[in-house]
Amino acid sequence: MQIGVVFPQTEFPSDPVAVRDYAQTVEGLGYSHIVAYDHVLGANPARPGGWHGPYTYADRFLEPFVLFTYMAAFTSRVQFCPGVIILPQRQTALVAKQAATLDVLSGGRLRLGVGLGWNEVEYVALNEDFHTRGKRLEEQIEVLRRLWTQPLVTFDGRWHHIPDAGLNPLPVQRPIPIWFGGSADAVLRRAARLGDGWLVTGRSPADLPPELVKLDAYLAAAGRARPAFGLETRIAYAPGDPAIWHAQRAAWEALGATHIGLNTMRAGFITPAEHLAAVTGFAKSMGLGQN
Repeated sequence: MQIGVVFPQTEFPSDPVAVRDYAQTVEGLGYSHIVAYDHVLGANPARPGGWHGPYTYADRFLEPFVLFTYMAAFTSRVQFCPGVIILPQRQTALVAKQAATLDVLSGGRLRLGVGLGWNEVEYVALNEDFHTRGKRLEEQIEVLRRLWTQPLVTFDGRWHHIPDAGLNPLPVQRPIPIWFGGSADAVLRRAARLGDGWLVTGRSPADLPPELVKLDAYLAAAGRARPAFGLETRIAYAPGDPAIWHAQRAAWEALGATHIGLNTMRAGFITPAEHLAAVTGFAKSMGLGQN
C-alpha cells in the first residue's frame, strides 16, 4: 500500500517557502504522494440565493497544476495527485496541456484525479454547463487520452472538435493515469469503464463493502477486475491516536485499498509547523522511510 498526504490547502499559508518545505519534508519522510483539492472560485455566502457549500471565497486554494509543478522543482520522487480536478468546468485541451507539462517536468510523477464538482456558481463563472457535466466528462476522458498518446488528433464529438492537431511535448506517461473521485453510483460506473482507479470520499471502512460489490460488478461488466484497478482512501490525523490510525490502515488494506492519504486538516492546527509535526509523527508510526 502506498501512503501519501493531503496537502492542507485551506489551513496552510500561501508562502512559497512553506510550501517548498512541506513538499520536501513529505518526500524525505518516505510518503509516496501528495493529494491536493481543486477549486478555482469560491462563492460569497451573502450572495442572492444564499450558499450552502463546504467552502466559500474565504477558503484558500492554490491551483493544483501550478502547485504541483512548483513542488516538483524541489523534489525528485514523490508523486502528485489532484484530488480532484473538476474536469467539466475546464477546457479539455488546456487540461491535457497542463497535465502533460507537469508530467514532463516532474519526470512522470502525475496521477490525474478528476471529478464533476458540486459548485454551480463556479461553473457559471467559468462559462460551462453544470447540468451536462457528467456526459461531457466521459467525452473529455477520451479526448485527454488521445491527446496524450497521439502526436496528431482528429476528433469530432458532441462537445469537442479537434481538426488534426496535437500536443508537444507529449507526457512521459502515455497515457497519464486517470482516477475518478466522488461517491455517487454514476461515479462507480464511469470509473469502472473509463478509469484507472477510484478516489474514495466520504466513506469509512464499514461503509465501503456494499460499494465495492457494485464496483466489482461494474468492472466485470467492462471486462476488468479490481487487482488492476486502484483504490485510494483517506485517514484523518485527528484525534492523533496511533492505535486508530493502525486500525484504519488495516481495515482499508483488508478491503483492497492500494493508496491511503493522511489528512491533517480539521485537526485544529494553525501553523505549518503543526502540520509538519503531524505528518512526521504519522510517518514514524507507520514505519515509513525505514525500508
